[in-house]
Amino acid sequence: MVFINVERKFNENTFLFDGRAMGIPKFLSVYIIERNGVRLMIDTPQEQYCRKFIAKLKESGLYPIDKIILTHSHFDHVSGVSKLRKLIKERDIELFASENAIHNLKNPDKMNAVFSVNMNPIENVKPLKDGDKINLNGLDLEIINLFGHTMDSIGILDRANKNIFVGDSLIDRIDYETFMPPFMPPEFNESELLKTFQKVRDMKDILNSISFSHYGVWTDNEMLNVVNEMEDLYNRSKESIIKWYNENLSPELITLKYHEEYIPNSKSHPKESIKVIQFLIEAGLESLKDSGFI
Repeated sequence: MVFINVERKFNENTFLFDGRAMGIPKFLSVYIIERNGVRLMIDTPQEQYCRKFIAKLKESGLYPIDKIILTHSHFDHVSGVSKLRKLIKERDIELFASENAIHNLKNPDKMNAVFSVNMNPIENVKPLKDGDKINLNGLDLEIINLFGHTMDSIGILDRANKNIFVGDSLIDRIDYETFMPPFMPPEFNESELLKTFQKVRDMKDILNSISFSHYGVWTDNEMLNVVNEMEDLYNRSKESIIKWYNENLSPELITLKYHEEYIPNSKSHPKESIKVIQFLIEAGLESLKDSGFI
């Protein structure tokens, strides 16, 4: 067991499912933690996929969902909240997010403008702060601030299973050949990101696995490799994108250069199909502008 990117149960309490963000398979992880009949979801599937997702949960014996934790307020992680609340009528789902996310979720105009989406306000969110614990029928889940990618990003530490869910707070490791740096608008903060890198590195001795939102679970020695190389990959890719931007290359050409330089063998996002990579590059450029790097 090294890299898990297929839908399955991967420890005593936790299941990986595909959330189909932007309709793309294996691009967004949705995790279900189950303990003695109580079920918690980490992030949500894409809104249009919620009915099929619920059918899959029923087939797996993981329905209904009792609680949802959002790792941060970006649209691709929260778009299914309203739909799930409507469809799962057996439960009044408890919804949790960082205390810093409450405003963004209630007032999505900024996110809608930045990402050209149409998120609706999300209300009735219970705020979480660093150090809080959610007891899932005897399983403690600890909340850890992992700021930088956004200033409302949180990790969920499951000490019993030696696993942490990190959302997008580290580099997105979609597969062995594909990664994307984590600078995204509208709240990217590099100094906080570097603290997050160090925070996770300091935890590696108590972990057997790291669960990413994009996409899958890295375990054992591969987990250590991801942790050890994330800062170098971040710095090199950021400097390359800044260099190409300063050479007056278009976003399309920067995307091609990024693909050639960093992910030429990507099977999930081959050169012939890199619309999503270009979307991320364009958003990343806006983040670098907002942060004063370009």
